[in-house]
Amino acid sequence: MGTRRQARELALQFLYQFDSLKESSSDSEDVGELLSFFWDRNDNPSDEDTKEFSSILIMGSCSNLASIDDIIANYSQHWRLTRMPTIDRNILRIAIYEILYLSNIPPPVTINEAVELGKKFGTEESGSFINGILDKIREAKEKGDL
Repeated sequence: MGTRRQARELALQFLYQFDSLKESSSDSEDVGELLSFFWDRNDNPSDEDTKEFSSILIMGSCSNLASIDDIIANYSQHWRLTRMPTIDRNILRIAIYEILYLSNIPPPVTINEAVELGKKFGTEESGSFINGILDKIREAKEKGDL
């Protein structure tokens, strides 16, 4: 498995846990502290490049969570964020962060990787659901609407 794919999988694991923690806790947790705990407890040994890219995705997604969630809500017609499967929602968060903030990764690559994550970890419909939303967001970014 490639370094970036593994990093995306690790970012998804973290965001899934973070999302679950946010739902079950009224406390505002420090993302940096939780990330340190995640790396300390992670059984999956990662090389430094994987860990670094995963941390960029995690911190970037969490730092921009409100605006990313607004974008998801605007581009996912008939789907409230809270009704989306947690896996799909967090794959979208990671991919949107990449599309909007990491200009060194072509959006089609990001979308393909997100679809593959959806197929691997989500439901039968996850891949096409994720692809549809991300393609609309890619088009909006190219038009300058985002």
